[in-house]
Amino acid sequence: MSTVESRVLQARLDELETRLAFQDDTIQSLNDALGQQQIALDRMRRSLELVAKRQTDMASMMPGDTEDDQPPPHY
Repeated sequence: MSTVESRVLQARLDELETRLAFQDDTIQSLNDALGQQQIALDRMRRSLELVAKRQTDMASMMPGDTEDDQPPPHY
């Protein structure tokens, strides 16, 4: 193998190693962002469940559609 071929191969190898390093960094950044989003999603899900429970509790305390509250059929 000539010196020129060796330099070309070394340059290609350096380029691939550089690209791999950037890809590793990008993958780690995306993984971190995904983890943060999952935590936020879990918090929002718990909040929504709490709101839904409170709404159900409040609806059960309000006078509502019971048979006594219904207008007679002739109305």
